[in-house]
Amino acid sequence: MKKDLKNIPCFGVAGNFTGHLEQAGEAVDFANVKADAGAPKAIFPTYLPAGNLTKGTGINVGKNVTPEFLKQFPFDSAKIIYPSGEQKVQLEPECAVFCKVEWKDGKVVSLIPTAFAASNDCSIRKEGAKKISLKKNWGESSKGLSEQIIPVDEFSKNGILNKYRIASFLVRDGKAFQYGEDSAVRDYSYIYDQLVSWMIDKFNNQIDEGPAENLNAYLNEAGCPEEFLVSIGATRYTDFGEHNFLQNDDESVVVLYPEDKYNLSNITEMVENHDFSNGDVSILCQKVCL
Repeated sequence: MKKDLKNIPCFGVAGNFTGHLEQAGEAVDFANVKADAGAPKAIFPTYLPAGNLTKGTGINVGKNVTPEFLKQFPFDSAKIIYPSGEQKVQLEPECAVFCKVEWKDGKVVSLIPTAFAASNDCSIRKEGAKKISLKKNWGESSKGLSEQIIPVDEFSKNGILNKYRIASFLVRDGKAFQYGEDSAVRDYSYIYDQLVSWMIDKFNNQIDEGPAENLNAYLNEAGCPEEFLVSIGATRYTDFGEHNFLQNDDESVVVLYPEDKYNLSNITEMVENHDFSNGDVSILCQKVCL
């Protein structure tokens, strides 16, 4: 399945795996954000195409609502270009979901997941950034999505995604180190109908407060696009992942794999051998370069 990401707004979900924000040193950023117990904290934008690229009919929100840096296309399936002047950058292993979007009067009325793929929502770790998005899109080759995109039959516990797991590795000097905890997609804090309902609310009602941004204003300026890509949350890190940041010549690898056909040992062997030919596995392998 092929997708033209340059025409699709892209987002991430913050805090959808218990413990990740604390490991990333970002829990303090959300100290004043109101959220139900166990709920994700916010949706943040990573890329917003400029102009009316779809048949949507956006409401008048004024000009230049969307920050210019979010209009830079950040995705690359082969490499991560290290941000200039930064020292702490981490792989963020995620499941990303493509959604068909329906609108009415400038509001999202439905999200229908149609496909999924392995995602690296790569992030700069630094204190004092006013918005999450400032740590996510630093320009060309700052994020990643696997080219192996898998169709969704139904977005529920009865669907294909319920048997998939997320594994991630940092390959350094030829050795693969497990970076994130091997985690089932079904174990996200919010998933399936609960996640969809929560996302619709955030796309319509999230306000510009603290680390969060007014997504509805951005999306109306973009013409109410009919498809979104949402990385639905980073897994918890292993001890190695929590304390080791990306370096030049590292390879960051994220794998979505069906647990009824493979186990973590199988996937580790695939990564070590660069065997990425399995059609039912979504693999993203990116070389880190300065």
